[in-house]
Amino acid sequence: MTKPVPNAAFTRLSPVCSARTEAGLPRAIDRVAERAAETHRFLRRQWFRAAVESYGGDPRTILVERDGAPLLALPITAAGPRPLKLVQIAGAYWPFRSFPVREATPASVYALALDEIAIQANALRIGPVYDDDAAAMTLIAAAGAAGWAALPRYIATSHLLDIVAARAAGPWPRTSTLKKNRFHEKHLGAYGRIDWDFHSGEDWTPKLFDALADVERASWIDSDTDGRDAKFLKTGHGAFWRAAADDPVLAQMMWAAVLRVDHRPVAFSFDINVGARKYAIANSYATWAGKHSPGKLLYYRNLIRAADDGITTVDWGAGDGGYKATIGADEGPAIRDWLLLRPGLPAAIGRVLAGVWRRSGNRA
Repeated sequence: MTKPVPNAAFTRLSPVCSARTEAGLPRAIDRVAERAAETHRFLRRQWFRAAVESYGGDPRTILVERDGAPLLALPITAAGPRPLKLVQIAGAYWPFRSFPVREATPASVYALALDEIAIQANALRIGPVYDDDAAAMTLIAAAGAAGWAALPRYIATSHLLDIVAARAAGPWPRTSTLKKNRFHEKHLGAYGRIDWDFHSGEDWTPKLFDALADVERASWIDSDTDGRDAKFLKTGHGAFWRAAADDPVLAQMMWAAVLRVDHRPVAFSFDINVGARKYAIANSYATWAGKHSPGKLLYYRNLIRAADDGITTVDWGAGDGGYKATIGADEGPAIRDWLLLRPGLPAAIGRVLAGVWRRSGNRA
């Protein structure tokens, strides 16, 4: 009896995954980011492009694809002395430095990315990233399974505000807090008319960026530091955020709450809103109005607006946990910087020097 031949129309081939490196920052990054976990959808092509334009680097991107569809995009740039062949993930520190991966991507895809990295480099620096970053942690786990040395160093502990839980526990913000805020608002109003404005999307004009820079110039950042950590001054990271806003999708995620007195910007809160999560990037206020707590007044207004808009979690990132705890934030995942060293001599050397790398971080 002749064995039947399967109908070609119903024959299904196993999907084929492959890794390759493309010079620059391909548009495939956006295709991956659009299907990534909601918390990582800001990791778009323009995010990495803005970082390279602002901080330097000659980027290339490792892509893992299945039948031509991109599943993982890992933009990298060279770092450190060239003979060391060290690469790092491109991007900005805020809120973290990770990469986009399509949701539900299997671990085998990460292994292919590591194989591609090993051809080009001895080590990959990834981070700072959170301990619950699914993309980074899966890559790190795949590296360990493949014989790479995975070396962490502690940076800080994050702070998270669960708005849903805070509201369920009772009046939020507290009645006493709102009473104090009204007191400060009354006295701040002696300087002129108070306006609370919220901006995103097409609002990101040079005029708005200049307004935020004006607040920083009138703040302690300008008077007490060299300005390198300022988010909107030319001495700091102003070029990065202006370039990031060139992407309309990113511009829609970028959010600014601004307190103005007689049209003069006095305080701002700057965030990235991605789905139900708000990443609090920066807050600042003019010191001349400090005794009336303009920053505090504004961020409470901003949080109330966020809750009304459907934000359920505010990620305050690292830094001073005192005022964040007062608002109701709890400690979240640790933030770490990682070195992944490929199998062989790099991994062996890395394990010997692991303590040096660990001690170069901060104390937990």
